[in-house]
Amino acid sequence: MKTLIILAILATFVMAFLAYRKNKDLRKLFITLGSFVVLLYILWVGFRVSVAIFPLKIANIVLGFFSWGGVVYYILRDRYIWWLIFSPLLVPLLFVLFSMIGGSRYEDIWRQVF
Repeated sequence: MKTLIILAILATFVMAFLAYRKNKDLRKLFITLGSFVVLLYILWVGFRVSVAIFPLKIANIVLGFFSWGGVVYYILRDRYIWWLIFSPLLVPLLFVLFSMIGGSRYEDIWRQVF
């Protein structure tokens, strides 16, 4: 599974550079790479906080696939769907909301994330 994830990440970078070579659009390349790096960071933060709550972990995985599809859609069709690409941001926000509502028993996770 880890190998497939690494290959998908590398394939996305290769697709971005091949699209750049075809179109010579430097702005699109920077937007694609920037969005993808921010997406990877948001997914990493989501995995760090979702260890404690299993449904958030599943939501993070599903939203990660959809947002990766949004980046690939932008590479192929030149249509930037920002709400789809940044949808994994909901997982850390929901974790903070649940911690505020139900009380935080996850102080060690807070220290790891921030």
